[in-house]
Amino acid sequence: MNKGRAKMILKKHFIKNLSIVCIFVGTSIVLFLLLPDDNFPQTSILNTNGAAVISDIINLQSEPKSEPKSAFMESPKPIHISTPPTVKAIYMTSWVAGTKDWRTQLADFVSKTELNAIVIDIKDYSGYVAFDTGDEFIKSVGAEEIRVEDLKEFIDYLHSREIYVIARITVFQDPVYAKKHLDQAVQKKDGALWKDRKGLSFVDPSSAQHREYIVRISRAAERVGFDELNFDYIRFPSDGNMQDIYFPLSGNRLKADVLEEFFRNIRQDLADIGIPLSADLFGMTMTNTDDLNIGQVLERTAPYFDYISPMVYPSHYPSGWNNFKNPAANPYEVVHIAMSAGAKRMLAASSTPAKLRPWLQDFDLGADYDAAKVRAQIKATYDSGLTSWMIWDSKNEYTRSAYELEN
Repeated sequence: MNKGRAKMILKKHFIKNLSIVCIFVGTSIVLFLLLPDDNFPQTSILNTNGAAVISDIINLQSEPKSEPKSAFMESPKPIHISTPPTVKAIYMTSWVAGTKDWRTQLADFVSKTELNAIVIDIKDYSGYVAFDTGDEFIKSVGAEEIRVEDLKEFIDYLHSREIYVIARITVFQDPVYAKKHLDQAVQKKDGALWKDRKGLSFVDPSSAQHREYIVRISRAAERVGFDELNFDYIRFPSDGNMQDIYFPLSGNRLKADVLEEFFRNIRQDLADIGIPLSADLFGMTMTNTDDLNIGQVLERTAPYFDYISPMVYPSHYPSGWNNFKNPAANPYEVVHIAMSAGAKRMLAASSTPAKLRPWLQDFDLGADYDAAKVRAQIKATYDSGLTSWMIWDSKNEYTRSAYELEN
């Protein structure tokens, strides 16, 4: 072989090898530019001259990727409406919240009147959670029953109409959780699941695991956009066969002690949530100083919540209370006596009556509740020195003429 031909062959091999190197470098740079920034620590991508360090890229590509984020983690932080100076709310079931025509009619009703807030069930007496929480533990309990498929969008719609939105969470009355976790449930003395006169079961209020479950639901509610969390059935059972009842975790502890411990703990658990917490109490907690055998005492509840909502439905007071043969027929008097007493007790406890926000009734029980009777309860609330109230009607129908039109 002559020297000229040998030189030509060497030149071809050099060009071929140089091309392979260029292709490798070029491909590596393209891969680097296309890959998401989150896959690389910024300090290890470039050398001091700004050139791509290919070996680092290759090594990093072989590292396992992080777990995908949940839908809630990827979604932007919700914007909440501040609590109005005076809250005037109606209650909405989760079923109605999932029925577009009905919920829109109620939103129109709120917007056109003095009302400015809606309380929506997200976990009701059934124990089911009404929306997709994005929480695997809640799903594992089998508690999700998606009744409102577009809850976030609905809350956004209510916010666009300047409506304050409150999430109602039934706490210890929880048939779903109790059935799955009998060891944490209120039991019969033979160890079977106890039920009240409506056939509903409860969780023992001393259960730390159930409290964590409620905290998870609460956080999911905040993430989806609710402006406040309202806790209901924060009590021991009140009816049913009370002679055959056993609390596997609370034992013989004082019920008021158990509940105050729960109140303190859930306040600490949700200290960072950034929205108000409110609690529903039996109406008679305003005038009774004992715990009514359910553990609820006003002075032992108020320190841990931003708002207290006693259910002072006149129909729920017993015959003979304050010498009323039929309290339901005397809505002004019942609400005024109850809320005036509650306001005085809040002041005596170095708290503020402004925390009180009673539940009033707009349903027929014990008497026909027309606009005059609904309005009488509202007037009694104002005459007690309070400014906020919430209205309950399990049918979500409401007496439209009972509410003042918006100016």
